[in-house]
Amino acid sequence: MTDTRTPPPRRLDRVVIRFAGDSGDGMQLTGDRFTSATAAFGNDLATMPSFPAEIRAPQGTVPGVSSFQLHFADYDILTAGDRPDVLVAMNPAALKANLPDVPPGGTVIVNSDEFTARNLNRAGYRTDPLADGTLDSLQVHRVAMTTLTLGALEATGLGKKDAERAKNMFALGLLSWMYHRPTQGTERFLREKFARRPDIAQANILAFRAGWNYGETTEAFAATFEVAPATALPPGEYRQISGNTALAYAIVAAGVRSGLPVVLGSYPITPASDILHEVSRHKNLGVTTVQAEDEIAAIGIALGAAYGGALGVTTTSGPGLALKSETIGLAVMTELPLLIVDVQRGGPSTGLPTKTEQADLLQALHGRNGECPVPVLAPATPADCFDTALDAVRIALTYRTPVLLLSDGQIANGSEPWLVPQATELPDLHVQFATEPNAPDGSGAFWPYLRDPDTLARPWAVPGTPGLEHRIGGLEKADGTGDISYDPDNHDRMVRLRQARIDGITMPDAQVDDPSGTADVLVVGWGSSYGPVGAAVRRVRRTGRALAHLHLRHLNPLPRNLGGILARYERVVVPEMNLGQLAGLLRAKYLTDTVSHTKVAGLPFTAEELQSVFTDVIEGVRT
Repeated sequence: MTDTRTPPPRRLDRVVIRFAGDSGDGMQLTGDRFTSATAAFGNDLATMPSFPAEIRAPQGTVPGVSSFQLHFADYDILTAGDRPDVLVAMNPAALKANLPDVPPGGTVIVNSDEFTARNLNRAGYRTDPLADGTLDSLQVHRVAMTTLTLGALEATGLGKKDAERAKNMFALGLLSWMYHRPTQGTERFLREKFARRPDIAQANILAFRAGWNYGETTEAFAATFEVAPATALPPGEYRQISGNTALAYAIVAAGVRSGLPVVLGSYPITPASDILHEVSRHKNLGVTTVQAEDEIAAIGIALGAAYGGALGVTTTSGPGLALKSETIGLAVMTELPLLIVDVQRGGPSTGLPTKTEQADLLQALHGRNGECPVPVLAPATPADCFDTALDAVRIALTYRTPVLLLSDGQIANGSEPWLVPQATELPDLHVQFATEPNAPDGSGAFWPYLRDPDTLARPWAVPGTPGLEHRIGGLEKADGTGDISYDPDNHDRMVRLRQARIDGITMPDAQVDDPSGTADVLVVGWGSSYGPVGAAVRRVRRTGRALAHLHLRHLNPLPRNLGGILARYERVVVPEMNLGQLAGLLRAKYLTDTVSHTKVAGLPFTAEELQSVFTDVIEGVRT
């Protein structure tokens, strides 16, 4: 399909599109396919899927609305966008749920077939918003998507119900025409996805083409738009990747680069389940996945694998992390390497399973009995999950410790371009197992807690190695020998050694982005706040104000130079999707006068709201 329409397309530097419909309308698939085509075209992009928490809310109701937002541009972008420039609403509920986010002058494309009296009532509309003036400030396009899809598929012989399901592909075809997206990849994807049902594959392709042709032939759309490929991205081979997929690839890569078998023990939980699904596809690379009966069994499997000389990994979300706490403590006591991935979601308890939050930081740091230190890392973006996970594995293997990695729902489900690394560029994670007795008293015994003087890590002995028989478990160990010990002085020494081992972890210094060098205010963020904070900082600087930005990947231990950096600024602003957990830690540790800006709405920050916060703080310092 080619576009011969005149006039030529209008050039834009960026666009934010949101597809919204009932949870059965295929909005995630539609958004994902538009994203894949955009990635193939070469734009920089960021996405924000949004799912209903209910397994299946009543059809046509606001709680059942699913959406997918995509921001793409010809330059480097950091977020999925604050507000959609274009909203595609497949029914009245989708319009009602998303209309408040559309700015005046924005474009709304609706499936007018769905605006029946029954559907309007289900969505809570008393009058038809297409006719009562509700949308007067917007550019509205009414498209009979269901009718046009059924017409396009009439010759296929499909039943009405199956044919109607293809209307999301009609919408995708129309938007692909509007923004000059490549089409070959989508058609190839549909043939592969429905290879066992070629009739369904052909129906979806026909609906996709019908949407494109509708845009081509109708006079309803006065213009098409074009966003050129991004030129500022470093050269190389890119692919679209979500945070969960990046974590899965990192787990597989860690096994290859360490030479260790990988054992992933996991229990399905939103929004972490996709990591288990993806890793399980790569058994040919020495990966074993076990879907356990519960969270406790899952981490027990991973820790048992670590005891046996494998790279143990477990994945979960907040409620599951709470259940794993006792076994994490056992991993700390036995000093075995273990990677624990927590994809944070709204809480407490079951909370908001499909919404994002950053409220597990204190649980990750302190959610265990006794003095039980664990390194904590947090990726900044979906692509950064890959590098952060490899760094977490490095720490786990080098220092013989469980490591917690804090992702969140926004990172897990969001996606962006990922510069695919060469395998030879990845860190060497190989470890040396103990092979000989090491007792310093010349007895020929093996002391499992005799420490490396540089890392304070104990030797890792694979069970069954001749001459290295040793006892291990959760009771306190005697320094060196590993014998069970209730001696007070020994316990004090072991507690301090375990803490010193974590405090001594090698990591890069924190880097401040302060181009002018004159800023009085520093913004400190962690996790998925990186995108909106970075975008807001850019906006503030464009107004002529100086503002510094520091983003933390290592949360325990914190970078050694962090205290000196914080002391250089008059105000430190800490935006978090919790009630101020990092802000409180920085205030306590460094006696820093932090300004905590918090949000716990299940939604990420917007650059617009943070720009206002940062500007107010800067102006307050000046006065």
